[in-house]
Amino acid sequence: MKILINQQAIELPAQASVAHALQDLDLKPPYAVAVNTVFVPKSQYASQILSEGDRVEVISPVTGG
Repeated sequence: MKILINQQAIELPAQASVAHALQDLDLKPPYAVAVNTVFVPKSQYASQILSEGDRVEVISPVTGG
């Protein structure tokens, strides 16, 4: 199935979870994840199953002033 992560199309196997989608990304904590504009708690990354066409956004906080 195809999904978008930060507007980049990627191919995943059917029934892939958010954790699966994030595993190949070189992410440095902290970050937050939303699927179709709905925040997903870190505790649910492994159980949140993705569907064809889902839009995943990975957001890192911005600091400074």
